[in-house]
Amino acid sequence: MLFTDRTDAGRRLAQALGHLERRRPVVLGLPRGGVPVAFEVAQSLGAPLDVIVVRKLGVPYHPELGFGAIGEGGVRVISDEIVRHAGVREKDLVSVERAEEAELVRRARTYRDGRPRLPIEGRTVIVVDDGVATGATARAACQVVRAQGAAHVVLAVPVASPDVARRLRSEVDEVVCLSTPQLFSAVGEWYRDFSQTSDEEVVSLLARAPQGRGTASEQVEVDAGGIGLAGDLVLPEGSAAVVVFAHGSGSSRHSPRNRSVATALNRAGLGTLLFDLLTPGEETYRANVFDIGLLAGRLAGATQWLRHRVSLPVGSFGASTGAAAALRAAAAADSGIGAVVSRGGRPDLAGADLSGVRAPTLFIVGGNDTTVIDLNRQAQAALSCENRLEIVPGATHLFEEPGALGQVADLAQEWFTTHLVPQDG
Repeated sequence: MLFTDRTDAGRRLAQALGHLERRRPVVLGLPRGGVPVAFEVAQSLGAPLDVIVVRKLGVPYHPELGFGAIGEGGVRVISDEIVRHAGVREKDLVSVERAEEAELVRRARTYRDGRPRLPIEGRTVIVVDDGVATGATARAACQVVRAQGAAHVVLAVPVASPDVARRLRSEVDEVVCLSTPQLFSAVGEWYRDFSQTSDEEVVSLLARAPQGRGTASEQVEVDAGGIGLAGDLVLPEGSAAVVVFAHGSGSSRHSPRNRSVATALNRAGLGTLLFDLLTPGEETYRANVFDIGLLAGRLAGATQWLRHRVSLPVGSFGASTGAAAALRAAAAADSGIGAVVSRGGRPDLAGADLSGVRAPTLFIVGGNDTTVIDLNRQAQAALSCENRLEIVPGATHLFEEPGALGQVADLAQEWFTTHLVPQDG
């Protein structure tokens, strides 16, 4: 069986996995090539998608021979037999594990961009790769998933060596493989297009992935005061409110940091709208990127468009210059914006409009972003509404440090839920 590319392979593989939809599985893609395949599977099954990051532990003088594997959450899978027969000393074991742990953390941070790992305890988990040759990585991934508490582990691949596929069937609950050709030498020979998957593509696919059945995701054209702007609207079933995102200078609706926060809000039952503040033509003029009046007008228009589309309370999340646009838009008497969150924002650029903001406002700044901390404190002093400044210790302007963006998401979720969602009683 020959596949056009990983997207084609994923769609065909999804058809063979349809029987698992009722089990509400979690789909985990092996980076990097397995993620585009896993994305199609998750889309078809309406399942949440994440990466499974594992590192093989190789014998120091024979690295191809693995004596174990490690995964996130401190999971270790060690073969005492191989350690004993290969004569791996304790200090060598510790040294190899320490080096691989550092690489595991780096890769997980890169791919998730600060999002927390999806919980899989007690769940059916589908581990997906673009193919299996030796089976070492797939085996390690499935072992790690089992150790992390998965109740039912399925390995799903478009193509595999027949011998390896046969061996793997004894190590997982189920193997779903579309093709096991006898004349097998490499995974890539079974794809017309087997070009390398980049880290950026992995990050983008994870950000775009569904959050599970019951979540409506739609590409929309936002009417922002007569200007059509591309947007992505996500409305989880039973959404209690929706948050409009205003990206910063040089960014767009594809901002991985904003998408990371949006995904966390979606999981908490909040809808999100990410849209481009400028048209492609407007983006070519640098001055437009810093025209806070223009950006605020677009955000206000998008908010009005959204309020006519859904009957839900609306909040605004602004990053960098987008925070100034969010605050200026919220200052309008008929803004309809019920709460504002600023991430690493430049609220000072909203100027005199700060005094007109009535929506409860949360400022989130990195602890190492000292200049911006001062600007946010000055903006606080100009507000007449409920407000709070949260400083994330050790974080820089882009919140790239491990766990920093997750803290931003948690703070934003709490703020929007408190101020937008009607409270019982």
